[in-house]
Amino acid sequence: MRRSLCLAGLGLASGKIYFQETFEDGWESRWTASKWKESEGTQGKFVAKAGKWAKDENDKGIQTSEDSKFFGIATSFDSFSNAGKDLIIQYQANYEKDVECGGGYMKLGPKFEDLSTFGDPTVYNIMFGPDKCGYTKRTHLIFNYKGKNTLKKSDLAYKQEGEGTSHLYRLTVKPDNTVSVEIDEENIYTGSLKEDWDMLKAKEIADADDKKPDDWVDDSMMDDPETKKPDDWVEEKRMVDSDAKKPDDWDDEEDGDWEAPMKDNPEYKGEWVSKRISNPAYIGFWEAKKIANPEYEEDDALYKYADFGFLGFDLWQVKGGTIFDNIILTDDVAEADVFAKKWKELSEVEKAKKAEEDAAKKTDDKDDKKAEDEDEDDDKEEEDAEEM
Repeated sequence: MRRSLCLAGLGLASGKIYFQETFEDGWESRWTASKWKESEGTQGKFVAKAGKWAKDENDKGIQTSEDSKFFGIATSFDSFSNAGKDLIIQYQANYEKDVECGGGYMKLGPKFEDLSTFGDPTVYNIMFGPDKCGYTKRTHLIFNYKGKNTLKKSDLAYKQEGEGTSHLYRLTVKPDNTVSVEIDEENIYTGSLKEDWDMLKAKEIADADDKKPDDWVDDSMMDDPETKKPDDWVEEKRMVDSDAKKPDDWDDEEDGDWEAPMKDNPEYKGEWVSKRISNPAYIGFWEAKKIANPEYEEDDALYKYADFGFLGFDLWQVKGGTIFDNIILTDDVAEADVFAKKWKELSEVEKAKKAEEDAAKKTDDKDDKKAEDEDEDDDKEEEDAEEM
């Protein structure tokens, strides 16, 4: 397995690391830039870059360097299966600019030969990470099952809220078909592949031969038969203006037959509606009986993939500037925690530097406002002096 980081400092962690990357010198030899959109002139470029609030300018990740581009880059590693083992997928993403519309997710899948073709058509096993377009914001989590990409039924929380700091994404897939997602070391989801993804057909379906009885009453309310519309109830909103007179200069031959204009009816009371009461014949909502679905097949290994051999970023971004770093695929939480520590140290520095920058900007804004107010006062004094 190709290695991209010195193992010093890993402590007692001893699980299997399938892949790791910190984007130190030589990372270009381990990654292949996609040419999928090159012929269209929309293929963006990844560059090595430290974040603006990095603790060390040599601590670099890879950054989407242009606006309104497709970005694709992938790497391969020795193929493995997650059968019978936990699989932890973890990486950092930092939207230094709000992408407006774009993703920061990672794709992992079976090995294939030409990584330069990596793009949207490429088959993958799992897609995981932040995604936003307009008001739609979520952390994507898609699993491929029997050739179909299956989205989670409900969206996961989105953390890239424009503050320009790094976030840590961790996905854990277990042999009991459960999944958990942590962002910034906070668990935001734990659940079941069977329940929260539509991978399997429904166990039961409605019986197409079951028909609603003709005498079935499914209206819970009815008009009160004892309520009658008053005899003097007026529903005509408009009426002929009986006071109108044909103009003296009206010529029937030239102007046609004269008709009196309409006017609002002063007696109009609105549309009459009968009082509603509970329907004594109401039976309830009818639905066809359920029968076993002949297409249903149980599968206790939804989590399992025979081959993981590549990972990559395949993204569209209106605004670039996203930095990815510290990727690890492992079966041991202790190994992932070693990389999480890198994020923790960086995050503390980023937040401190951001707080300093925000405080300085606030002071500058106050100074600018004070200077602006003083200029306005000087102008007013000059105007008053001229008037005197």
